[in-house]
Amino acid sequence: MWGANFLSGARAREAHKAYEVSDVALVKRLPGFTSETVTVNGIRLHYVAGGKGSPLLLLPGWPQTWWAYHKVMPELARTRRVLAIDLRGMGSSDKPEGGYDKRTMAKDLSEFVRQLGYEQVDVVGHDIGAMVAFSFAANHPDQVRKLVMLDVGHPSEGYLKLALLPELGTFGEKIDEDHPYLWWFAFHQVKGLPEELLEGRADIEHAWVFRYLSKDEGAIDAEARAVYAAAYSSRHAIRASNAWYQAFAQDIVHYGTYAPLTMPVLGLAGTGYKRLRASLDAKAPGSQTLRVEGSGHFIPEEKPQALLDDLHKFLD
Repeated sequence: MWGANFLSGARAREAHKAYEVSDVALVKRLPGFTSETVTVNGIRLHYVAGGKGSPLLLLPGWPQTWWAYHKVMPELARTRRVLAIDLRGMGSSDKPEGGYDKRTMAKDLSEFVRQLGYEQVDVVGHDIGAMVAFSFAANHPDQVRKLVMLDVGHPSEGYLKLALLPELGTFGEKIDEDHPYLWWFAFHQVKGLPEELLEGRADIEHAWVFRYLSKDEGAIDAEARAVYAAAYSSRHAIRASNAWYQAFAQDIVHYGTYAPLTMPVLGLAGTGYKRLRASLDAKAPGSQTLRVEGSGHFIPEEKPQALLDDLHKFLD
C-alpha cells in the first residue's frame, strides 16, 4: 500500500498546483483575519490575527503552519483576539541558522507578546508548538494566563531512550500507542541528507506521517497538504524545521532546570495521550489531561469541534 501511495507523489504534486497556498490567499478564506509580521528577538515572525477580546496564541508544529488551526480560528475569534503564529523556521517566518532550542523560541514569543502590548495571553500549542508553549510558560510564567498542550509534551530524558528499532510486531501503518516508533526524530537529526532527499517533494514524508499519526487521514485535505508541502519543500525550510529536532538534546537539559508550572494547564491528546499525561503530571501539578475521542495526533484538523468545546470550557 505504501508503495502505491509513494508512486502517486508526482501526480499529487501536480494536483497541488491547483491550490493557491500563499498567506494572502489563505487569509481571504477567513473573514476578519489579516496576515501580519513583527520583528522580535532579531527575527521576523509571521502571524495571522483576527477577532477581539483577550489574546489567544495558537502555535502549530511539524509538518504544518498556522493553517493547521484554520478550522477553529473563526469560532475562537468570536470572543478572542486570535493570533496564529508561524514559529521561528516555519512558514513565512524567518529561518535563521540558529536559535531552535525551545527556550530561545519561547523568548521569541515573549517579545512578540510584549511588542503587541499584552500583559498576559492564553497559549495553545501542538506538536513542536506545544514544546515551545511549555517553554514559554516555564521561562515567562508572568505572561501566560492558561496553557493548553495538544498531544505532545516538552522533550525530556525519556527522548534519549527512544528505540532505534521497533519491537517485533509493533510497527505498522498506524502508530501503536504503547510502542510508538518515532523514526523521523532520528532522521531529522542528520544534517544535509534530508534536504537532498526531500527538496521539492516534502509531501512524500508528510503523506506517511499524516497516515501513521492520524485516525481520520481525510481530515487533512488536499488543500491543506498543498499548503504544508509548499511550506516545507525548499532546502531552507527543510534545514530549519530539522533544527527543531536537532535542538532536542539542549531542550532536555533546559527542561531539567524548569520549576513546576503554576498556571492552569490542560492537556488534550489523541495518539500521544499516555506520554502527554505523564509529562504534565510530572511538571504541571494540578493539570488535567483528556483524551480527544476519535482523534489521532492532528487534533485541530481531525476533531475541531471537540477542540473548540474543550477550549471554551477551560479558557472561559
